Amino acid sequence: MAVAVLTVAGTGGAALAAGSNSQQEFLHHLVDGHSVREVASASDNTGDSPFADKAELGEALFFDTSLSANRTESCASCHDPSTAFRDPRFDVARGAFSQGDDGKSLGDRNAPMAAYAMYSPAFHVRPDGVAVGGQFWDGRAADLAEQAGGPPLNPIEMGMADKPTLIARLKSDADYEAGFKALFGDDVWSDNDAAYLAMTQAIAAFEQTKEFAPFDSKYDRYLRGEYKMTPTEELGRVLFFSQQFTNCNTCHMLKESPTAEGETFTNYEFHNIGVPRNVATRKELGKDVSFTDNGLLDNPAIDDESYKGKYKTPSLRNVAVTGPYMHNGVFSDLETVIRFYNKYNSKAKANQINPETGNPWGDPEVADTLSLDKLEQGDALDEKRIKALVAFLKTLTDKRYEPLLSEQK
Repeated sequence: MAVAVLTVAGTGGAALAAGSNSQQEFLHHLVDGHSVREVASASDNTGDSPFADKAELGEALFFDTSLSANRTESCASCHDPSTAFRDPRFDVARGAFSQGDDGKSLGDRNAPMAAYAMYSPAFHVRPDGVAVGGQFWDGRAADLAEQAGGPPLNPIEMGMADKPTLIARLKSDADYEAGFKALFGDDVWSDNDAAYLAMTQAIAAFEQTKEFAPFDSKYDRYLRGEYKMTPTEELGRVLFFSQQFTNCNTCHMLKESPTAEGETFTNYEFHNIGVPRNVATRKELGKDVSFTDNGLLDNPAIDDESYKGKYKTPSLRNVAVTGPYMHNGVFSDLETVIRFYNKYNSKAKANQINPETGNPWGDPEVADTLSLDKLEQGDALDEKRIKALVAFLKTLTDKRYEPLLSEQK
C-alpha cells in the first residue's frame, strides 16, 4: 500500500515522526479553512480510486522512497515540507549540494525551493532576447511535470535505471495500480512513457495545492491589514519597492503594484549577477574547484554563448529560512547576499569584502555576461538599510515556517 511519509514543521518548528498522530493531522492540514485534500479534490475527484484525486496520488508519490534505486530518497528528501520545501541536510556539503540515493553522489547546484514553483511560466525566450520561466536553475524543464520527471532517472539523484524499472515498481503497489487506472485511464499501464507521464502529472498536481503556496506570511497579512510592520521592516519594504534607492524590485517583483496580493517576488527572468565559485565547499568535498557552471547555456533550448552563466531569478518567498544561497550555495547568510549586491554600487573598501570569509568577493564564475545594467542601479546601502532589507525579507516567511527564524544565529 502506498503511504505518504511526511516530515513537517509543526507550530513549534519540530519535525514530526512518520506515523505519529501529529503527522496524521498534517495529512488534513488546514489552509485557509480547507485541507489539502479538499482544495485538490475540487477538480478531478473520482470514486474509483484509492486516491481522492491526482493531487493526493501525487502527494503519496512525492514522499515515496520507492521512486529511488535504493529506496532511500524521495522528492521530499531535497524538498522537505518541514523546511519550506528545500533540502534540510546541512550535514551534507554544508547544505550547498544534495546527496544522491547512492549515498555519495553530489550535484553541483543548490536544490531550489519547491514552494511557489507552480507560478513559474513555461520556459521561453522573449522577443527582446530575455529568457524567462521554466523549472530548475537553467529552466530546462518547461513545467512542474517535466521537472518531476528528471530526478528519478538522474544517476546522481534518485538513480533509477530507466522508466520500465520505475513503472514496474509502481505497478507492483496495489494502490498505485488501481489509482493510476482510475485517474489516468485503464490503459495507463500499457505504455511505460504514458505511465511515467502520469506519475509526473500527479506530482505536479500535488505541487499546485495551496500547501506549497499559502500566501500567509507577515507580508501577506500586512497587505490584508492583519499585521503591522515594525519600523525596520517598513523601511525595508519601502526600500525594496523603491525605484530610486535600490534595484531589488528590478528582478524580484512580478506585479505592477507594490501592494498587489499574490506577489511571488521574481519576474522569472534569467540573469548573471556575478556569483563566485563555491571554492571552499568544493575543495572540502574534493570536487574540481575550477568547475564552471554554464547556467542557462545548459538548457537544451539554448545554444547562444551570450546566455552562459545566467540563472533564473528565484522567488524570495521563504528566503530567510532557505539558505544557503545562490545556484551553488556559496553564501550562508541572507545578509551576505544583500552585501554582495551592494558591492556593485559601493566603492568603499569595506564593502568589497565578503563578511563570511574576510576576503575580497571571489571573481564571477562567468564574467562575460554580467547583467550590469540591472546590478548597478540604485544607491550604495548603509548599515541601517542593509539591516532593514533583511528584516523585510524575513516577513516573506510563510506562517508555518516562522519558528525557523528563531533558530537562526
